[in-house]
Amino acid sequence: MPQALERSEGCWAWVVLLASVVTQGLTLGFPTCIGIFFTELQREFQASNSETSWFPSILTAMLHAGGPLCSILVGRFGCRATMMLGGVLASLGMVAGSFCRTLGQLYLTAGFITGLGMCFSFQSSITVLGLYFTRWRVLANALASAGVSLGITLWPLLSRYLLEDLGWRGTFLIFGGVLLHCCVCGAVVKPVPASVTPEAREGLPSPSKRPSRGCLVACGRAIRRHLAFDVLRDNVGYRVYTLGVVWMIMGFPLPHVFLVPYAIRHGVDEQKAALLISVIGFSNIFLRPMAGLVAGRREFAGHRKYLFSLATLLNGLTNLVCVASADFRVLVGYCLVYSVSMSGIGALLFQVLMDIVPMDRFSSALGLFTILESISILISPPLAGLLLDATDDFSYVFYMSSFFLISAALFMGGSFCVLGKKEQQGPWAEVKGAVPEAAPEQGLTTEDMDGPEKRLHVEIMYVTSV
Repeated sequence: MPQALERSEGCWAWVVLLASVVTQGLTLGFPTCIGIFFTELQREFQASNSETSWFPSILTAMLHAGGPLCSILVGRFGCRATMMLGGVLASLGMVAGSFCRTLGQLYLTAGFITGLGMCFSFQSSITVLGLYFTRWRVLANALASAGVSLGITLWPLLSRYLLEDLGWRGTFLIFGGVLLHCCVCGAVVKPVPASVTPEAREGLPSPSKRPSRGCLVACGRAIRRHLAFDVLRDNVGYRVYTLGVVWMIMGFPLPHVFLVPYAIRHGVDEQKAALLISVIGFSNIFLRPMAGLVAGRREFAGHRKYLFSLATLLNGLTNLVCVASADFRVLVGYCLVYSVSMSGIGALLFQVLMDIVPMDRFSSALGLFTILESISILISPPLAGLLLDATDDFSYVFYMSSFFLISAALFMGGSFCVLGKKEQQGPWAEVKGAVPEAAPEQGLTTEDMDGPEKRLHVEIMYVTSV
């Protein structure tokens, strides 16, 4: 990576933070507006609900699944080049999508290519904050998360406005130009010298360390570095959490895709229906950073996995409100309560993973985690579309969402309780036997309190990265 004279947390670091806020709004906030176009695309291509649902599912899946490839590109070419490449790909995908004549072409262009480009820009913008910030990293990540909420707020409003005047093709063409701003954001990211932030660059592969032997050896090392199959095999907590999140994701994205069509089907004005997603985004502007900062506090270190299960349970129960009533005022209330659980899930998702996985394997564990997560994202909306085609009733979509979320929450919460009891019956029993006069809480106080304190700075780094 080229050298630069910018020092960590200098004045330019806050310009980079602003670029990261904009990039996250342009990329992570974008998929929530696809529901605005659902009915239009369905009418244009004479497609079923399931066929139309493949478009947002492919887009969102690529936004998550491209993480390991993005990591390789960042290590080879740096954050600036990767962010700019992502902006070009996202723009080209949307422009090409505006000329599509079949849904298959739309899947490839505005789905696959745009999703991959957004992944490159988004994940690079997260990585670069770790390079530019050390002391103020917590604040930087909390502020950057506001970009996602701003995107969720503004993209649906812009989509509805442009759709009325230009149609979906003209809107996609405009979106292609808007997404080029990711290139502008990437251009302001000046490379940071290795001497400035050595701890942040440990995970980036050095060119001199790249394998020079055969392709199989190189591929094996790359998979070992970016996909932690050994952690999945040996770490029970990681297996439980990964399985629980993969199952949870089968239900979590469905309201983002089907809430607007559901409201329109039940007589809500199209402008008001689009406003519902913006209500979720606006609420998250305040709730998401607060949830991240609260979850990063030391006193919650041992309970984050249970808080995550509770947030997932609340999210699943909240979706049942849509089944009870489709009145606009009820749906606004639903969006507000949904925002609370959504912000908790977003704040805790990676923090819990860091609590479970050793920090030296976190990067590779995260790579495998996001790929498995993207499989659920890919399958979930089309599966809900099939259910909607078979029943012609949106209520079953929200029942499906609640089922996956509630069952995942119960599975994770119950499994972590069982694992916690087993840990207490093992090492804790030995400590109690060795020092009978000391209570269990006193036996591990110094070691346990020291561990989270030492890791607290690194953990909070990922509070709001999604």
